[in-house]
Amino acid sequence: QLQLVESGGGLVQPGGSLRLSCAASGSIFIIKSMGWYRQAPGKKRELVAAITDGGSTNYADSVKGRFTISRDGAKNTVYLQMNRLKPEDTAVYYCNVAGVRIAVWADYWGQGTQVTVSS
Repeated sequence: QLQLVESGGGLVQPGGSLRLSCAASGSIFIIKSMGWYRQAPGKKRELVAAITDGGSTNYADSVKGRFTISRDGAKNTVYLQMNRLKPEDTAVYYCNVAGVRIAVWADYWGQGTQVTVSS
């Protein structure tokens, strides 16, 4: 099975920055898209940003202009650069990888990394 390892979460003051990383490894898998979701206590999980293997990106309106998603295809790693963080960004951030294995669509989730924005 595909393994996803996330890192980069932590405590940061409003206006600060963090960079999340998610590295995929394990089974043979053709990655089609990688993305970041977040879930705050009592809230539903929501898409933050995603990037396809072709380089197309999509961002939630709340993070446009502040967050940047990128990927390193050779390393099967996706990054989320988060700048000018706000308290409303506090959540557990989950990496998601979707693609094809043996001609069957599948997706995987990382374990989540906590991002807390507070003074």
